[in-house]
Amino acid sequence: MKLENARAIAVMTPPPNLGGVFWFFVRLETDTGCVGWGECAVLFSMYGLDRSFAQLVDDNFDRYLKDQDPLNREVLTKLMYEGLTSQNAGYFSAGVISAFDLAMWDICGKHFDAPVCDLLGGRHRERMRTYTYIYSDLAEGNMATTTGNWKDNPEAVAEAARRLVGEGFTGLKLDPVAYTGPAAPRELSIREYDQAERTIETLREAIGTQADILIGTHGQMTPSVSRRLAKRLEKYDPLWLEEPCPPENAEEMARIAASTTIPIATGERLAFVHDFERLFSHGACHYAQPDLGSCGGITGGRQIATLAEAHYVLMAPHVWGGPIITAAALQLDAAIPNFLIQESIHKSDLFFDEILKEPFVWEDGDLLLPDRPGLGFELDEAKLEKHAVKR
Repeated sequence: MKLENARAIAVMTPPPNLGGVFWFFVRLETDTGCVGWGECAVLFSMYGLDRSFAQLVDDNFDRYLKDQDPLNREVLTKLMYEGLTSQNAGYFSAGVISAFDLAMWDICGKHFDAPVCDLLGGRHRERMRTYTYIYSDLAEGNMATTTGNWKDNPEAVAEAARRLVGEGFTGLKLDPVAYTGPAAPRELSIREYDQAERTIETLREAIGTQADILIGTHGQMTPSVSRRLAKRLEKYDPLWLEEPCPPENAEEMARIAASTTIPIATGERLAFVHDFERLFSHGACHYAQPDLGSCGGITGGRQIATLAEAHYVLMAPHVWGGPIITAAALQLDAAIPNFLIQESIHKSDLFFDEILKEPFVWEDGDLLLPDRPGLGFELDEAKLEKHAVKR
């Protein structure tokens, strides 16, 4: 079996763009007709670069993968890592490699007629506990998106949280400080500290112990700000404080972790196992959040999970993108002993349902593992074309 063709497909999501404005997929096909799907996690790094993404997929497929056997997926992923990144991977290049890796694992599972988790060693679980952001649609009757919309209205976030808990969620996330976009970490005003504390207090009063509270920050604070904020929020017993400073400095992250009883979660913007090795060796996080669309795919995610296990760090894979990243995360979650919780965009439904042939099954707060081979989910190519960014 040989890899024969690669195709990049950039999709623009409909409003309110939950999971991002653009999703970037890779379709690999072998000479036997077997098709595998991959996806690149992008956050903001590739917005507006859909033509560049397509060229990267074409060029790197021709250089590293064309006519190669996809069953040698880990060898080929390592070859791309060493060649494309010169062994110093950044988020952008790691995303392209990750998309290829996911697609090769998908092909491998289909070739052996087995879910990827079974090829990874078997199943520790078939239900994955999930959390979601608290989206403003649930309080305001529309689908306006997430983070920080609540800063002046803690009662609205409490009402939305009660509804989500009533549906079965046992983990809810929000950014109690409004996200200001990519920028250097900053200080907060006293008013912002007060608003954040009032929001989390109101949320805890609303849901009691029915669900965990997960605090997002997107790395927009300095370490001193995170320490001050954590001191205010400790009494509400959140499950974690996420990215309390930019992820580039593991030493500072470790100092924050040592200063608070709130566990630190981070990793969504890190690439490959070496970034996580620095994080773990400094004691900088308690919960690792690799994104399988940027950390090296299934190959990288498995390496990170094994390293995390040796440091007693639990895994909480990140998702902000389309359904292939979520599908891959479920396969990894099932196969590792140190799984904590899986990020889900609502119930992994909404626009996911439109472009998938078979939907995700979400039940009582959990995503269920499919028994279908490979990653377990197929994209509807006709639906993708409808939303594809035209070059």
